[in-house]
Amino acid sequence: MEPNDAQGTYNVLFLCTGNSARSIIAECVMNRVGQGRFKAFSAGSHPRGEVNPFALDLLKRTNFDVSGLRSKSWNEFAQDGAPKLDFVFTVCDDAAGEECPYWPGQPMSAHWGMPDPAAFEGSDTEKALAFADTMRGLTNRISVFTSLPLKTIDKLSLQRRLDEIGKSHPSAA
Repeated sequence: MEPNDAQGTYNVLFLCTGNSARSIIAECVMNRVGQGRFKAFSAGSHPRGEVNPFALDLLKRTNFDVSGLRSKSWNEFAQDGAPKLDFVFTVCDDAAGEECPYWPGQPMSAHWGMPDPAAFEGSDTEKALAFADTMRGLTNRISVFTSLPLKTIDKLSLQRRLDEIGKSHPSAA
């Protein structure tokens, strides 16, 4: 599979309903783990309008640049001039069940559902641990994905592998 991007970079969109935690974390992790081979974006069907403070704190503590992060609508990626997407991954069950816009570039897609750390109830320390677990699970899945031989694997095998990554336990992707 060849990337849609003229620079030879695979564009990846992570979707969640609120685009405030899981998809934001996945965007940051993919941009780091992908080492320039992948450019990640995130969006939501009903964006909250702000990044969850626990997600921001975790990303800052793990040395991610958070300056450009914002909660945004997935409609931005369905408009003229939007990046042509190679992959679209839903990371929450609600977004996976929603009617998605048409994505330019005919991206491959899969559902990589993760528990919502923002819905976790407990102390601030317990909430921070829930966010760290989410980051660990996403990092595992993204690491497996970025190690796939994308330029030599056929689309059917790749789709099967993307689905398998999403079905695996996040800590063992």
